[in-house]
Amino acid sequence: MSDGGGPDPVGTLRARLAAAEERIGRQRAVVDGIVASVRGENVDDEHDPEGATLAWERQQAAALLAEAERERDALRAALGRVEAGTYGVCEVCGRAIPAGRLEARPAATRCVEHAR
Repeated sequence: MSDGGGPDPVGTLRARLAAAEERIGRQRAVVDGIVASVRGENVDDEHDPEGATLAWERQQAAALLAEAERERDALRAALGRVEAGTYGVCEVCGRAIPAGRLEARPAATRCVEHAR
C-alpha cells in the first residue's frame, strides 16, 4: 500500500463521499420535483417555445444523479481498499499510484501509465 497521497487518505475519501452523498440528495430532489410537477397534468412541453423540455431537464438531472452515484460507489470502494491495504496500488501493474494523482482522484485504481 502506498502512503495514500497524503497524511490522511481516509479523511479525504470520507469528505468526498459526504459531498457526493449531498449531491445525490440534491439531484434526487430535483428529479422528484420535475416528475411531481408533471404528474396528473397534460403537459405538452415538446412544443414549448421557451426552450428546454421537461423531459430534457429530467434526463439532465437523472444523468447528474447517476454521475454522483458512480462517484459515491468509487469512493466507497476506495475506502474498502484502504481497509484491505491495497489503496494507492495500481490494479494493473501493482506499483504505487503517485500522490498527486491520488490527491486529484482519490478513488483512482490505476497509475497514470495505466489510466484509461
